[in-house]
Amino acid sequence: MYGGYRRQTVNRGMFPQVIKFLLIANLIVFLVQLTLESRLIDNIPGWYIIFKNFALNPISGLDPANQPFNFQIWQLFTYQFMHDTSGFSHLFFNMFALWMFGRYVAMAWGSKKFFWFYILCGVVAGLFQLFISPLVADRVAWTIGASGSVFGVLIAFAMMYPNEYIVLLIPPVPMKAKYFVGLYIIIEFLSVGDAGGVAHLAHIGGAVTGFVFMLFTHPQYKYKLNNIFNNLGITKKSTYTSENNNYKEARTDRDVEEAKFYDIKNDDIEIEVTQEEIDKILDKIGESGYQNLTPREKKILFEASKKK
Repeated sequence: MYGGYRRQTVNRGMFPQVIKFLLIANLIVFLVQLTLESRLIDNIPGWYIIFKNFALNPISGLDPANQPFNFQIWQLFTYQFMHDTSGFSHLFFNMFALWMFGRYVAMAWGSKKFFWFYILCGVVAGLFQLFISPLVADRVAWTIGASGSVFGVLIAFAMMYPNEYIVLLIPPVPMKAKYFVGLYIIIEFLSVGDAGGVAHLAHIGGAVTGFVFMLFTHPQYKYKLNNIFNNLGITKKSTYTSENNNYKEARTDRDVEEAKFYDIKNDDIEIEVTQEEIDKILDKIGESGYQNLTPREKKILFEASKKK
């Protein structure tokens, strides 16, 4: 179980709009489930109608009412926003992890990219559960929850900030993100096939999606992957000279941001702003990413951080 982590280079007060949207959406769906599950609709329990239509149904088999499961393609999306209503812990821990780790990934990418990444991880997690679970489990069941998407976010965070410390709650031991997430994934693999009602394959599917996504989109890992392909002779090997910049893409996101950061340090921009303007800039980061700020907006954040 995780509790927090230390990171000095990111403002902890930033809260991207996409994270707010996902938290609110999950909470609203949870409240709708609570409201309808105990009601009868045409003499059918509300919870059964909800699960039959919006939880991820197996492709074959019988549900608890001995009726055929009702798989529909949209369930790969809707199941991600449903949670177990027998308690609050399922929703809480998923949303806590999304808030804790997702906001930093969202601030680096922008809201649009993060949202589709989150949904993609959930969809592939659902496909893992649909097609692999029948091969390793004695029975099939409905699948609900944001855990697959959250595992993708955990992988993205660990690959972007591998040496940041996560402070565990139980036990209270600080651990680097790369070790914490790696240990978590190993536990998930070892737990596949357990009869505990947890969709471990969905977790693994989300994690695999996050890993592959980072390999092919993050500059640092794209560069390393390209080197591997070069060594295998799969792609044409490019050379580096002082006259060109073939490895420009190898710079990390942090390198790019720091270069821009120091470029604007000496700008003679008068900084007299209100907290409202700072909040608007933070919202802009959440929506489109730091890289889309103007030089003046970056200067404002820098001066504001020095004052704090």
